[in-house]
Amino acid sequence: MRAALFLFFSLLSLAAPASAHRLAPSYLSLEVSADGKVDVLWKTAQVVARGAKIDPVLPEICQHLGEAEVRAEGTAWVTRIRMDCGSEGLIGQRISVTGLEESGTDALVRIAFADGREVRTILTKTAPTMQVPEKESRWRVFSDYVRLGVGHLLGGPDHLLFVLGLMLLMPTSRKLLAAVTAFTLGHSLTLALAALGLLGVPQGLVELTIAGTLVVLARETLLPHPEASALVRRPWIAPAAFGLVHGLGFAGALAELGLPGHAIPLALFAFNVGIEIGQIGVVLAGWWAVRALARRQTSLPRWLAEAPATVIGTLGVFWCLQRATTWLLP
Repeated sequence: MRAALFLFFSLLSLAAPASAHRLAPSYLSLEVSADGKVDVLWKTAQVVARGAKIDPVLPEICQHLGEAEVRAEGTAWVTRIRMDCGSEGLIGQRISVTGLEESGTDALVRIAFADGREVRTILTKTAPTMQVPEKESRWRVFSDYVRLGVGHLLGGPDHLLFVLGLMLLMPTSRKLLAAVTAFTLGHSLTLALAALGLLGVPQGLVELTIAGTLVVLARETLLPHPEASALVRRPWIAPAAFGLVHGLGFAGALAELGLPGHAIPLALFAFNVGIEIGQIGVVLAGWWAVRALARRQTSLPRWLAEAPATVIGTLGVFWCLQRATTWLLP
């Protein structure tokens, strides 16, 4: 029982940061002209892990043309500079980003050639270097965006807590399966619509509403007879509606990452697959702990039995206030 509670509260502790998403990759964009000139844009977060220094490293053949322009944009530092990479160009050359292991983040790289071809990839702490190919691999697009989807789900405590809240509320595995399936269908729909530009909602309102879903879920869990809750009696309706909102949140993250123009459906599908893999992992890892808590609920002090739902609700209220303030008073 102690092990079960330890695991559960360890998962809850992921929500400690004030920001509900810790996925903040750096971004390197290279616009290559026909004469070998390259417009470089480098964007990285202003706040990084202590001791981390994240910098792009371009091939030695690339020479600076003028001084770099550096300015703050929101929570990021943005550097722009023009370089000359000669007639040889970038194909076959190596590009890397230093400091990824120390920072715990990834770096998105986009290379746009003069003939319209684009190459996108993700550099990580285990693979911080790329060799520029002539043509982007569809398998690379798929695997990169699956990894981004998993990372976003596991790095977003509000989404994690919603799934854990469903596990606390649903009394049987059958109802949990119905609720999780409905949640999946809901967020998959709005993720696709928003990512394709067919649906637009202010991101501040989306994040505020996501926090509100945690409050509603926690309240239902803390009712004297949660089995009588409408969420339990109809486990597909409310989770599907809440999924629509969470899908808009996923779409906001995907918009920041960008989609490869030649493989938008593939990248969108892969990102959603990654989210589902992360979600299934959370359910498999936490289900036994939640069931152990439910079996011992009557023998535990009330405050301890209600602690997980109370934590979810408290964080939901906190994020509601924080996001409302940020959205309405930028």
